[in-house]
Amino acid sequence: MRHQLTFRCEGATLAATLDDAPGTTGLLIVSGGNEIRSGAHRGMALLAQRIAEAGHPVFRFDRRGIGDSEGENGGYETSAPDIAAAAAAFRRAAPRLTRIVAFGNCDAASALLLHQPLALDGLILANPWTYEGGADDQADEPALPPVAAIRARYLSRLTDPKSLLRLLKGDIDLKKLARGLSALGRRTAPAAPDSLPARLNAALASLRCPATILLATGDRTAQAFLENCDPGAVPIERLASASHSFAGNDGEWLAEQVLQPLTRPS
Repeated sequence: MRHQLTFRCEGATLAATLDDAPGTTGLLIVSGGNEIRSGAHRGMALLAQRIAEAGHPVFRFDRRGIGDSEGENGGYETSAPDIAAAAAAFRRAAPRLTRIVAFGNCDAASALLLHQPLALDGLILANPWTYEGGADDQADEPALPPVAAIRARYLSRLTDPKSLLRLLKGDIDLKKLARGLSALGRRTAPAAPDSLPARLNAALASLRCPATILLATGDRTAQAFLENCDPGAVPIERLASASHSFAGNDGEWLAEQVLQPLTRPS
């Protein structure tokens, strides 16, 4: 059953939703960007429904300044108090809980990494955000996709007989092709110590709880994460999709991946 509730965070009242279920391991969903707790195209609401139907309670919330919540929106970099207050409210609303696993997509995944330690027992990090600035402020995102994405695209084209035939017939823009191929020679500059990728790498190297990384391999943000960060020993699950928010049928795969750490013995 789905319940609407509120909780307090540094003087502000935040809105939340609890999909109740009998399990003792719960899922805390942290929204990415400036999305409200239902997520893009209600994706997080649907995920919560699937997980609750499988027996695990799910807590979603709007951080300060987003959706139905009071306060000032400071972005994912300032969301540590919001996440901590939401976890505490989750435990109050479902006192039988013995474990809480948190899920975040995009800059919510980065927030969960950066704001450790939190009172959480596991992390599920989907398509972590590595560009400076938030996911809703993409002014610092490169004009070209990550080198890994360009390399994969051109390798696919160069091994495709149809593309080679188009090249021989003069149907391919040679200037555009040259621009893309020249990008393959670009070297990724080492991350500055205070850059977001460097801070994420430090967080990945010092995780205080089990974590899993989920990547949509065709998603530009996921590709940038692989190019800019070193996940170390953190396991990665990949889906051949370009959907950043795991829309449509990708939602079934996402739910399956999220359920695994929830059902894993502690």
